[in-house]
Parts: sequence; C-alpha cells; structure tokens
Amino acid sequence: MTAVRRLSLVTDEGQAPAPERPKGALRIAIATQDMKGLNAHFGSAKLFAVYDVTPESWNFVEAVGFGDVSDESGKHKTEGDDRITPKVEALKGCHLLFCLAIGGPSAAKVVSAKIHPIKVPQPSSIDEVLARTQTMLKTAPPPWLRKVLAEAGVSVTKPSFDDED
Repeated sequence: MTAVRRLSLVTDEGQAPAPERPKGALRIAIATQDMKGLNAHFGSAKLFAVYDVTPESWNFVEAVGFGDVSDESGKHKTEGDDRITPKVEALKGCHLLFCLAIGGPSAAKVVSAKIHPIKVPQPSSIDEVLARTQTMLKTAPPPWLRKVLAEAGVSVTKPSFDDED
C-alpha cells in the first residue's frame, strides 16, 4: 500500500482537511518532484502541489506526497502493485492535473475521477503553470475547459461572435 502524506497550512493546532474551494475557483494539481516546478510524470511524481486558481489570484491548498513512486521505466515492480489508485483518490476534488506525461490506464482512472489531465511538453515553474491557467480563465476558455468549469460550478462567459459578419 502506498503511503500518502498531506502538507497543508492550518491556522489552529488540529489537523484540518483541505479547505473548501472558494466559489469560482478551479482546483488544480501539479506533478512535481521539488514543489518548485511542473517536472514529473504522473506515476513518478513524489508530490502534487494543489492550488485554487481564479482569474484574479491563486492560493496554495496543500502538497500531497507519496513514498512509493515509479521509476518512469513503464514497468510495474510487481503484478498487482497499484500505485495509481491512491494518487487518484488523494487528488479527488481537483479539476485539472498538470503533468509531463501520463499513461493510458492512469489517464482513464484520472478522467473517471472527474479530473482532466493536461500533459505539458516541457518542465516549467509552478508560477508559470498558475499564470497560464489564469490566462485561460480570463480569455475565452477552450471547449474542454468550459465543460470542466461548468462541472465545477464556475460561471464562464462564452465568447461573443456578434461582431463577425
């Protein structure tokens, strides 16, 4: 069984669950090895940085860590060694998942948990990922993102084509 660790900022002495997502915010997870950049494949990510993003701001929610990750070889250690399900379970409630790569079976599990995986071709800083997400929210989001936003209860203004002839 894969160990899952959660690090979140709390204001009292007790352990608190992940804070409620603010109205209008999109919750995103970023696959990372160092909490500085999007720099991991889904299966080999030691950490996922989780943020709430609105067109105006972003807020750190928590870091979700895993002790047993893949070596990116594409091979499982042992038959039946499921490291994917605990990751998907830990990320439930996120709307988008940014990673460098994700295999087909993993992507299917992520999608069935109502999380939209986004493969990014090059490593980038977490701030760059957050800024790009804000830009998508501020401008006319693509159809797939409008669907995610609608399911998340985030209102989206559809682009107007009235000016076109």
